[in-house]
Amino acid sequence: MARALDGNAAALRLCFDRLIAPRRARPVQLDLPPIAEPADIAGAMAAVTAAVGTGAITPREGAEVAKVVDTYIRALEVHDFDRRLKALETAHATDA
Repeated sequence: MARALDGNAAALRLCFDRLIAPRRARPVQLDLPPIAEPADIAGAMAAVTAAVGTGAITPREGAEVAKVVDTYIRALEVHDFDRRLKALETAHATDA
């Protein structure tokens, strides 16, 4: 601390690194097409790939966005499965 207060740039940088955590990620703005069903993932992934290809986002950011898209698709699939299962159970209950 004393060296930083005396004007030592390296000591000052060290103090700031300890006080203010470096930003790990930045917000990513992408125009993705709507995803209503698993077939729509191709358009979303094409947009992510194009953004990485043009340098709008880094490959790491693209991979993180791809994970979000994948998680969303899985949620849609689970929702669809649940809806279809309930419909089958209802149909089976009325047949019995």
